[in-house]
Amino acid sequence: MKSRHKIQLERAAKTGGAPVGFALTISTRPLLVARLLPALIAVVTFAAFLPTLQNGFVNWDDQSHLVENPHYRGLGWAQLHWMFTTCFNGSCMPLNWVTYGLDYLVWGMNPAGYHFTSLLVHVANGVVFYFLSLRLLRLALESPGILSNVPVRLAAAFSALLFSLHPLQVEVVAWATGREIAIAGFFFILTLICYLRAAENDSAESSRRRWMGAAWIFYALSLLGKEAALTLPFALLVLDVYPLKRLSGTQGKSLAPQVRRIAWEKVPFLLLALAAGIRGTLEKQQAGSFYPLASYDLAARLAQVLYSLAFYPWKVVFPAGLSPLYPVHPFTGLWSWPVLVSGAVVVSLSVGFFIARRRWPGGLAAWCFYGTLLLPVSGILAFGPYVAADRFSYLPSLGWPVLAGAGLFYFWKLWVGGRIGVRKLVFTQTVALLLLIGLGALSWNQTHVWKNSDTLWRHALSIDEESSFAHNNLGLVLAERGALDEAIGEFRRAVQIDPAFVEAQTNLGVFLARQGSAEEAIDHLRQALKIEPAFANAHNTLGNILADRGDLDGAVEHFRKALQTNPGSAMTHYNLGRALAQQGDLEGAVAHYRNALELNPLDPDAHNNLGLVFERQGKLTEALEQFRAAIRVEPKHAKAYFNLGKTLARKGDLNEAVQNFQKALQFQPGVAEIHENLARVLAQLGRKQEAVQHFNAALQILQSGSQPNRER
Repeated sequence: MKSRHKIQLERAAKTGGAPVGFALTISTRPLLVARLLPALIAVVTFAAFLPTLQNGFVNWDDQSHLVENPHYRGLGWAQLHWMFTTCFNGSCMPLNWVTYGLDYLVWGMNPAGYHFTSLLVHVANGVVFYFLSLRLLRLALESPGILSNVPVRLAAAFSALLFSLHPLQVEVVAWATGREIAIAGFFFILTLICYLRAAENDSAESSRRRWMGAAWIFYALSLLGKEAALTLPFALLVLDVYPLKRLSGTQGKSLAPQVRRIAWEKVPFLLLALAAGIRGTLEKQQAGSFYPLASYDLAARLAQVLYSLAFYPWKVVFPAGLSPLYPVHPFTGLWSWPVLVSGAVVVSLSVGFFIARRRWPGGLAAWCFYGTLLLPVSGILAFGPYVAADRFSYLPSLGWPVLAGAGLFYFWKLWVGGRIGVRKLVFTQTVALLLLIGLGALSWNQTHVWKNSDTLWRHALSIDEESSFAHNNLGLVLAERGALDEAIGEFRRAVQIDPAFVEAQTNLGVFLARQGSAEEAIDHLRQALKIEPAFANAHNTLGNILADRGDLDGAVEHFRKALQTNPGSAMTHYNLGRALAQQGDLEGAVAHYRNALELNPLDPDAHNNLGLVFERQGKLTEALEQFRAAIRVEPKHAKAYFNLGKTLARKGDLNEAVQNFQKALQFQPGVAEIHENLARVLAQLGRKQEAVQHFNAALQILQSGSQPNRER
């Protein structure tokens, strides 16, 4: 009689080493499996995130980075120069901008195309992570044996799908601006693969150098996508300890050749990380992104670090209540219960992994790898209105899926060794399959959260009603929709939660002014400037209110202060140009209108108003050029047609003037001034009957009082 162990070994040999349950669903021939699994990972991942393609842009960075930013649109020299020399809003990500430029060339401003590209990048990350996981698992197996080839591949595929299907990844895929992490992640994973290959070829110097050189190049590309892995050199030391085991036997021999080699090969990584870190830090400081130490002290930062370290593993295991924003709440001390619980979790995990390091070194390695990569975004350098963010886990948490894949492979070893029966093996595989299905379903649902700005911020408020940032952004959505009362209510709630929230104070002032409550609006704007005297938006808005009230000197002063802080604001240059034109400083107005158009050449109002200034200066040819430019940008720009008609009439081109007045009336038929000017030109042409009709139309509009408020 054959023993049970021998029977299972024979069965394993017949199935290429795969467990019975896997053999029922997929061919176990190694070559076929090697070809099918990456394709399967790609298809399943793409399907799980498919609803993303129906999403639009949201009013969280998408608006400023993509919708209102003309600089990235294309891949010409001007666009590429801007991409590689500009850190926009404190973010240095030239390679990411290149992908947006390509999107614009292919899709224009269709958000579905941008989401499609983000999804493709994430799918690619899932596939390359499969190869990384496969290499890590093979390194970790002491005696994998020939029969383990297919099971290891299946375990690596399980790891890759755990990574790619997890709902924590939705933010990176479904948020157009979140792509920066996925771009950095693609080259980051390739960096790790090349590093592992180099380390495995320690004895073959030429091969090792080639792979290590490739790792340095891919790391540089990762940093050009986003400075998301600044601590990679230290994370590589973790891999050197396990699973590479390159430092074993070198204790006490700090000058050993192997140690020197390991140290020197980290130098290029360190130099790249240092350069990217310094540039990113300086840009964030200039953008005012970092919290000053005076307002966010070391104790608060330590609390956030502990919270972050505990937060992401919890969300990996229990991915419920995911939000686009986990707001920073007032720090109440290190003895508050969130800090104590987080600290207990971090200490427990650290002690537990350390105690189990001999029997289970992979656990401690994954924990150290996670903590090392998370450190820059854990709260030490505090920035942003959030205490944590789903996207921050994209790279640091790569070790957890590998551990899960190793666990699945461990059950196969138990079955082959005769320590568990086939039922337990099939049960384990079924649980793994159900887990993947569940994660895919959760991600499918989570993608709908990012459908538009309204769904995004309402979902955030359903998770945390005390999020002033979410109230503020929901207010912007409602204001854009025309629901000013509801919008003002959201801004008031944001200010109530956080009276020092400058953006909310400013937005409340903006929309109170639009509603006609100028005095209250000014109070909130002045409050915003007390909190942050250099806040450009508050200066700009206050300048507009003062200009509308006739205080042009005060308006000009605030516009100039806004430009001191944000000289790249096309809107502020436009507003200052308009105020200077009203003051009679036509040369100054021309200069600022030109600055506005240099920053945003697609602003039809700037073209139109610059044309008006040229007309006042008697530069009719230049005026005509600007009015025509406004019409090219906005073919339904009634004001530009009207002003073009007036200028043509001054030059004596009466027939063309009539055509432009008629065009203006197509888009604004209820404006008496257009009818009146058209009537005058028609009278000059001898078309008296038509002139009378338009004079009468102008009189009827004026008598009815129905003429819309029209600003040239």
